[in-house]
Amino acid sequence: MSRCLYNSSIKEFNNACADSILGDLVKHFHGVTPTTSIEAWEGEIAIMKGVLSSYADREGKIIFEYDIPRLGKRIDVVLLLGGIIFCLEFKVGESKILEADVDQVLDYALDLKNFHKFSQDNLIVPILVATNYRDASTNIQMSVYDDRVVNPLVTGKAGVAKLIAEILHQFPNEVPVNPDWIISPYAPTPTIIEAAKTLYENHSVENITRHEADKVSTDRTIAYILDVIRRSKANQEKSICFVTGVPGAGKTLVGLDVAIKQTYQGQDTPVEDEGAVYLSGNGPLVAVLNEALAQDNYKKAKAKGESKKLSDSRREVSKSIQIIHRYRDNMLAKIKNPVENGVLEIDPQKAIKMQKSGYGEVEHVAIFDEAQRSWTHKRIADYLKRGGTYGNKLKVPNFPMSEAAFLIWSLDQREDWATIVCLVGGGQEINTGEAGISEWISALNEKFPHWSIYISPKLTEPEYAEGKVNELLEGNPNVTYAESLHLGVSLRSYRAEKLSAFVHALLSFDDSAAQLYSEIKDKYPIVLTRDMEKAKQWLHEKVRGTERTGVLVTKEAARFKPLGIHILASGDENAVHWFLEDKADTRSSNYLEDAATEIQVQGLELDYTCLLWDADMRYNNGCWRFYKFNGKTNWVEQIANTESKQELQKYMLNAYRVLLTRARAGMVICVPTGNPNKTVSGFWEDSTRLPEFYDGTYEYLKSLGIEEI
Repeated sequence: MSRCLYNSSIKEFNNACADSILGDLVKHFHGVTPTTSIEAWEGEIAIMKGVLSSYADREGKIIFEYDIPRLGKRIDVVLLLGGIIFCLEFKVGESKILEADVDQVLDYALDLKNFHKFSQDNLIVPILVATNYRDASTNIQMSVYDDRVVNPLVTGKAGVAKLIAEILHQFPNEVPVNPDWIISPYAPTPTIIEAAKTLYENHSVENITRHEADKVSTDRTIAYILDVIRRSKANQEKSICFVTGVPGAGKTLVGLDVAIKQTYQGQDTPVEDEGAVYLSGNGPLVAVLNEALAQDNYKKAKAKGESKKLSDSRREVSKSIQIIHRYRDNMLAKIKNPVENGVLEIDPQKAIKMQKSGYGEVEHVAIFDEAQRSWTHKRIADYLKRGGTYGNKLKVPNFPMSEAAFLIWSLDQREDWATIVCLVGGGQEINTGEAGISEWISALNEKFPHWSIYISPKLTEPEYAEGKVNELLEGNPNVTYAESLHLGVSLRSYRAEKLSAFVHALLSFDDSAAQLYSEIKDKYPIVLTRDMEKAKQWLHEKVRGTERTGVLVTKEAARFKPLGIHILASGDENAVHWFLEDKADTRSSNYLEDAATEIQVQGLELDYTCLLWDADMRYNNGCWRFYKFNGKTNWVEQIANTESKQELQKYMLNAYRVLLTRARAGMVICVPTGNPNKTVSGFWEDSTRLPEFYDGTYEYLKSLGIEEI
């Protein structure tokens, strides 16, 4: 498929008549060309002919409607001239300059700089042309980021020629643009929201994901899982795959892609009785993805002139991505209750009733994202003893299984075949009652020995199942280890593939931490401060276009109000606003007023983050010490003298692991100074924020070489 609707040399463009150029644009447009597009193209062609008439003898190319798949948009005009890449966004008929339009053309320039191979070494100039605007930029400045992207310029149609001439004059010695620019390798790293939008609309993300076969294995992993599914169907057997990955490696993307590919199998409509469902226990993630997809679907329907309500779009997309607890509870509604002798059975009458209500047999394939967060037997049994979320509706006393065992049992009810895909994040259990992956393996050993197990070799490492996987699987004959089931490179931090390794080394006091930092800091800035206002200023200076930033704290953090920070209120709708609203909305993460916790951000990402490191986890003499605030006057140390306290320490450490790996492009870590002041009586002014609570952590981070701002 062509990457643009029209491209030619400057000479060919000048010699071609406007109607011929317009005809090419219409011919290559997919579908019926809207009248508004034709009118816009006519204006753009006329303007560019006027501009390029002065460069008839210059080598160069002009391209209309160049595809930017990651953003799901096209650049109106790309001009390759004098070794410079001009990105022009036209707003035909507009007389005002809107911030959103400036951000749009800057986003195009940044996408080319970051992900378009033949643009990375050239100067890129984003220009917004509001055709009726009566002024123009006079100050041509390079970005402070030293990445050879000029700060966005604005002009009306009368000023385009002059602005391009000034840029060519100011930068006369640029190296030529690669002559194959139009077919350059394009290897973007989408956010999970961008990937989900593309999957939902196109049933594929192949044009927006990285393809560096030697480094990134998402394609290989997806292919392996689909092959397991095919073999399970052919052999009429039950199988389970455990996929591991470093934070940000694309586990959720793999899960969504497998679900879509299995459901549609290359068709426009779902294949009957062969579908897959993507499930996550992460409420904020599901809520944010569903709302982003719904809004995108609604906007596209409106653009096509379709009569559609946002509520209709929300209802449509909720079928593709579900909260795991809803899926679980629908299955619970089918079982015989009370449970006798610790054995679960399907109640035929309940099953028929559920089917009539639209809840039929479970899918053949279920993808469980963040499988390590499934509930322990104790947590789900206590939950169901109380009646679950819905009171007595789901009251099941003496429930006999962990959540993992129940989910396997649910798919085991199929008489033909089934495949479960468990996506596992190492060291990312962050809540009491999250069982980790050992519970899945124990359930397979004890209750489902007939299931074939396909497992990543990395699952044997300490951050998974406390390093007990080999021991747990020792007597199981149905285990196949597959390197393809591990995702070892972070896609989230596209500028620093070693970020997750650095974070792991930092948290575990590994000697490699300082070296890893030195290897990534130039491309992926990580800086340190003790001043929250400096941290905010650093973030404001870093973000460009529609990039997102935000403040992060752990849920155990407690003394952040003196720094002007508030915790984002619980409720999935608040996470939706925080992640999706634009920078003009005070509910947006970009306002840097509400800090999100690990509960709200796990599985999602921002471009730049500030991690506010509170006194809940402190460095002291080569180890971490953990504290909980009593809500009044004291921090209480959590000594690991019981199993539950050991578990709590693990969750607190993992919370920092999650927060340290949320940024795509860079982060600032703020370790406060505390309050060193005393009253006239000689007592501490604020005994909950003593400098000694923070100084050790700050000195440790500084010892790794992390630069201070």
